[in-house]
Amino acid sequence: MNADRNLQLLGIAKKAGMLAVGGDAVCTAAQTGKARLVISAIDAAPGSLRRARYATEIGRAQHVTVPYTKFELGSVVGRGSPGTIAVLDTGLAAGFVSKLAETDPERYGDAAKKLAEKADALAKKRRSAK
Repeated sequence: MNADRNLQLLGIAKKAGMLAVGGDAVCTAAQTGKARLVISAIDAAPGSLRRARYATEIGRAQHVTVPYTKFELGSVVGRGSPGTIAVLDTGLAAGFVSKLAETDPERYGDAAKKLAEKADALAKKRRSAK
C-alpha cells in the first residue's frame, strides 16, 4: 500500500473541512450522524478504541483501525497526535477505505463495500434530483 497516497487523501479531507479530529470531536460527529468513517490509529489507547466503536454504533458510521500511528495521522491533519479521526464525507471515506482494502481485503473489504454502496446511493440520489 502506498501510505503516502492514503494519508494525502486525509490531508485533502482536512483542507475541505471534512474531518473531525480528536476523541471528543470524533464522538460528537459519530453520535450526531455526521461521521461516515471513524479512523483509529494503530497505537490508539484501548479506551479511545472502545469510545470510537461505541460512537460509530450509535451513529451508524464505519470504524477501522489503520496501519498508521498517531504521529503519522497528526502530521497529516496538523494537530498533535490524535488517536481517532472522523471523515465526514461519504466519497472521501469510501476512497480512503478502498485504498486500504486493495492491500488487505480481509480486514477492510467489508467497510469498503458498505461505504462504496453509500457513495453510489448518494450519487444516484443527486443525479435524480437534477
